[in-house]
Amino acid sequence: MTETAPPQHTPFEDAQGLLFGGAMAAFGIVILQSLGFITGQIAGLSVLISYMTGWGFGPVFFALNLPFYWFGYKRMGARFVVKTFIAVLLLSVLAQIFPHYVRFGTLNPLIGAAMYGFISGAALLALFRHGASLGGVGIMSLYLQDKTGFKAGWTQMIFDACVFVLALFVLPLQAVGWSFVGAVVLNMVIAVNHRRDHYIAG
Repeated sequence: MTETAPPQHTPFEDAQGLLFGGAMAAFGIVILQSLGFITGQIAGLSVLISYMTGWGFGPVFFALNLPFYWFGYKRMGARFVVKTFIAVLLLSVLAQIFPHYVRFGTLNPLIGAAMYGFISGAALLALFRHGASLGGVGIMSLYLQDKTGFKAGWTQMIFDACVFVLALFVLPLQAVGWSFVGAVVLNMVIAVNHRRDHYIAG
């Protein structure tokens, strides 16, 4: 049986996918910050820095991602980097805008953590499907895996562990615990649903 290459996404489909992914990811950050929680990866470090300094999440997240585009170019090529840059820019801008229009009067910590994980997982799946990501450690970990053989998953786990340990010095223990729940839900969504062979080429 001969396998045929999957069709390419149209520019409109890519634009819709990037907008959906960026907007959903930004909405997830609104939930996270409303609860005073964090998450892993560069997004988590950016949220933590915003808590510590009062700087906006968007500019911090955008700036922290800048060094990683080189790794993305070397590992995945220019098309991936351009799409990822757009996704990161959308998240950075919308995360600054949404809090002016979205506020929560009551948000249970468990429900909020779980919904953050579901929403952010859906956002990342959409971006993956359209050949993009939200940059950061995931890109560098794949690059290091290619160069050194050190597993990408271990690099991401080590980075996330450092973020959560740092959070223990900044946030209440309970908030860090609920944040961990949200991170677990997010990673479960990705682990269960992310299948490259099911995706149309970006």
